[in-house]
Amino acid sequence: MMPEIALEIGHVLFVDIVGYTKLLIHEQLEHLEKLRDIARATETFCAAQREGKLMRLPTGDGGALVFRTSPEDPVKCAVEIARELKRNSELRVRMGIHSGPVKGVTDLSEQGNIAGAGINIAQRVMDCGDAGHILLSKRVADDLEQYAKWRPLLHDLGSCEVKHGVSLALYNLYSDEFGNPETPKKIAQDRRVRTGLAAKVEIDRPAAPKKSIAVLPFENLSDDKTNAYFADGIQEEILTRLSRIADLKVISRTSTQRFKSASAHLPDIAKQLGVANILEGSVRKAGDKVRVHVQLIDAENDAHLWAERYDRQLTDIFEVESDIAEKIAEALQAKLTGAERRAIATRPTRNTEAHDLYLKGKHHWRNFYAPGYEHVREYFEQAITLDASFAPAYTGLSLYYSWAAANALFPPDVWPRAEEYVRKSLSLDDTLPEAYNTLAAIEIYYKRNWTAAERAFQRGMELDPNFADLYSHHGLCLSYLG
Repeated sequence: MMPEIALEIGHVLFVDIVGYTKLLIHEQLEHLEKLRDIARATETFCAAQREGKLMRLPTGDGGALVFRTSPEDPVKCAVEIARELKRNSELRVRMGIHSGPVKGVTDLSEQGNIAGAGINIAQRVMDCGDAGHILLSKRVADDLEQYAKWRPLLHDLGSCEVKHGVSLALYNLYSDEFGNPETPKKIAQDRRVRTGLAAKVEIDRPAAPKKSIAVLPFENLSDDKTNAYFADGIQEEILTRLSRIADLKVISRTSTQRFKSASAHLPDIAKQLGVANILEGSVRKAGDKVRVHVQLIDAENDAHLWAERYDRQLTDIFEVESDIAEKIAEALQAKLTGAERRAIATRPTRNTEAHDLYLKGKHHWRNFYAPGYEHVREYFEQAITLDASFAPAYTGLSLYYSWAAANALFPPDVWPRAEEYVRKSLSLDDTLPEAYNTLAAIEIYYKRNWTAAERAFQRGMELDPNFADLYSHHGLCLSYLG
């Protein structure tokens, strides 16, 4: 029987004073007091404290602030602290940010404390930095990627080996006004060691698998720029169809999204993503007509493998998506099973208006921390009103409630609603991988039934061997259980 786990996702800012132990005792006290005053005066700290959404964990040379609000808040707080530190040059501070499970506990001295992977990893992220650095875990960076204001400030550092041989993917947050643009010494040293070892044994980077592909964000060419949701939705649905093919390696949307509007050359993008092929595309929607233009490119030699322009009615959009997926599979010589052919040819609804509402709901879901989260529910409910057999829309509603409940945005009493919607979705279509991911969340976080959750995970992986979110979620749950 699975033990009871009181899970809460905390958004953690870990701060410490660099060179603290070299200071005289009175200097240590002065520096700590000044740092506390600066942190407590920030707008983000004050707002979270007023709402009762802030926990504090003091340490000898700094401390952790745990926000139970959004992933943005520890980042905003870090930026506010960094700006103020510009006027206090004697304070040499580094910061690390991560979102993960935390729990209030009582320690051996019967004092209140905070424990959990969220705290531990935030500290290890911070430990990789030097004075002035604001380092983020990849999980936090992925959340911030959804916001245009943060995207230019995120700088990929690659991975850094920390305690127990664990490797963390890190990002450096900085601008001309705050942060430290220099590569952290620990990461630079790791790179030198890896480079030296590679040179010593003459290890070359392995070639990307020939049947690997990244679907880059589609360009919205519609006159109405608010149709960006539609272009994003078509890109994701094509990617989803491709990911159902086990003989292909398909990179997740999260990994490709940072190349939206990017000026990097395709070979460089492919190298970063570890793929041999790139799919580019554009979408123009006008009334009941749609134009989709796609081109499949061999990234190594920049050669076009296949290209097509589709001028169709909106009612034909699923046939367009299916044809694109099938033509890519043929071009890459991927083998398809009968089940995979059926999966990429699926038509989840015949109601174009319901589909359009669904895409709007997905668009808001991808930006779940931005204003308008409630629209996710509204759009999915409207889609179901128009087509009561639209299974993915029920999955969307279940995800809306289950994710918010798991992250303490909604009270626990919404869990039964989440379960009702995912059961309805699977009763309509039991081949939806995303539904099994949501079902697994309900089984482990709400019903505490790991056996049932594991069944859901495994079924989802069978249906979609490239579903990165599912594997990530499964790994996270395994880490909770040790």
